[in-house]
Amino acid sequence: MSNDKAVSDHYTQGDLLETLRAALAGLGKTADNVTIEDLAPVDEFHIGGRQATEHFIGQLNFAGRDHILDVGCGLGGASRFVASKYNSRVSGIDLTPEYIETGKVLSAWVGLDKQVALHQGSALSLPFQDAFFDGGFMMHVGMNIEDKVRLFAEVHRVLRPGAFFGVYDVMRISDGELSYPVPWATGSSTSSLAAPAYYRQALHKAGFKVTAENNRYDFTMTFFNELQAKMEAGGSPPPLGLHTLMGENTPQKIQNMIRNISAGYIAPVEIIARKHGDRPAAG
Repeated sequence: MSNDKAVSDHYTQGDLLETLRAALAGLGKTADNVTIEDLAPVDEFHIGGRQATEHFIGQLNFAGRDHILDVGCGLGGASRFVASKYNSRVSGIDLTPEYIETGKVLSAWVGLDKQVALHQGSALSLPFQDAFFDGGFMMHVGMNIEDKVRLFAEVHRVLRPGAFFGVYDVMRISDGELSYPVPWATGSSTSSLAAPAYYRQALHKAGFKVTAENNRYDFTMTFFNELQAKMEAGGSPPPLGLHTLMGENTPQKIQNMIRNISAGYIAPVEIIARKHGDRPAAG
């Protein structure tokens, strides 16, 4: 099995859209009245959810009329958030066909299918022409991609001069044996963690200048401690949440994440970079 197929299989459920329909019905929502805020608990498949998205995206200087690239877009939740908040056009790409097919339906449900275009494919071979985008980002993607030098070279190719590119990934902070499964991998064979220094090196080699780096350890521990407290309090989980994507072993994946982060082995880190050159004047 190729690594791409193994990664895609890890995320594939087979009946995701129907699962989401049923979960929304439990909230009293349908395709006719659902909003991007309703979808946020499942749309933001990364540590910190919507709060993390707002903090991260707010550093990238996106503006109306920009065309933005979302690498590893999943269901397209962050793409829809950017399109809605900044009135931008967003093109997302993801390896998992079910995520793309489902994400297109969700975009139509919330009336953003004209601004958000989702594509199935590999981030290592982007189906876009050179200097096509005004900015880009990826959220919790690099943990499944070993060749980060090639990844960032492809992103650099499709961005215009002066464009910002943001990375929000779980990164290796120190050596140590990780507990699996975790949200992005069942075992080490599909996990490609790297240290922030390696990310910076790969970005620099691709032609980016790193302008900021933020270790989000403290934010993450607060987020997961609150999440674990809710799980330990018992009762049924809400109709819609990350468990909708992660399945029955969600508690184990969350507990392993907390264990790995608490041990200081990993942490989510933001890296903000910029492609050399000046952006063309608007208009």
